[in-house]
Amino acid sequence: MTAKLMPGKPVADAVFADLAPRIAALVAAGHTPGLGTLLVGGDSASAGYIRMKQEKAAELGFTSPHTHLPEDATQADVLAAIREMNDADDVDAVLLQHPTPPQIDFDAALLTLDPDKDVDGLHPVNMGRLALGMPGPVPCTPAGIEALLAHYEVPIAGKDVCILGRGTTLGRPLALLLSQKRPTANAAVTVVHTGVPNWADYTRRADVVIAAAGAPGILQPEHLTPGVTVVGGGVRYEGRKLLPDVDERCEEVAGAITPRIGGVGPTTIALLFRNAVEAAERRAGLAARA
Repeated sequence: MTAKLMPGKPVADAVFADLAPRIAALVAAGHTPGLGTLLVGGDSASAGYIRMKQEKAAELGFTSPHTHLPEDATQADVLAAIREMNDADDVDAVLLQHPTPPQIDFDAALLTLDPDKDVDGLHPVNMGRLALGMPGPVPCTPAGIEALLAHYEVPIAGKDVCILGRGTTLGRPLALLLSQKRPTANAAVTVVHTGVPNWADYTRRADVVIAAAGAPGILQPEHLTPGVTVVGGGVRYEGRKLLPDVDERCEEVAGAITPRIGGVGPTTIALLFRNAVEAAERRAGLAARA
């Protein structure tokens, strides 16, 4: 069996095509959307991610105010920079790049961020909104995975979805998202993790398996039932080398699968900008879409 590949770029392109007229409407109303970015330290990979997002912001017609604090920045420096962006009229959404240097308490910094400007959707207020089914920024990678499955018309409603991984940025919010009552969700969701000795019993019975553990190669062909849909959401970096959770041999068993490179990544970026546009619409008094 050769799996159908589900690349993320066509999904991201569709999201950006939807955002273009909304951005134009904002500009016409006198409100140019702004994505503020904050980088602490000199990590080259993090700096590269910020540059990529700034370039995309410019391409879409955003402004992108940026603050770069030195490696030895204090917690007070970071909190002050966040409060400045909270108060800035030209900033609708804020990206605090992770990881931060060890002396910075990232969680405390996140708590300082205005929840309505939280472009990653990870502030506790926004996680609570997600749990309650209330409008608000949704974590970008989970939202991107839902968009990807919908784009490729993978049946989700009423299906057995198994998420391997329980992290706060992916596994847990994705479980909340896919269990909600919507045409692109409404699944029976099981969350397992490496602390469950027989976790493969759950992945083998699933219609859709989403690897979100951040453990390279953890999902092997023998953990799957032939024809299953597989999404590789979890990765780990070894230097600049990306190591996915899904072993490449899973393509021989799956019916559909995301590619090792260019799968969930492009959709995550697209959904980040959707969050930013929705934040700008709220601040401009325009009706934001659900």
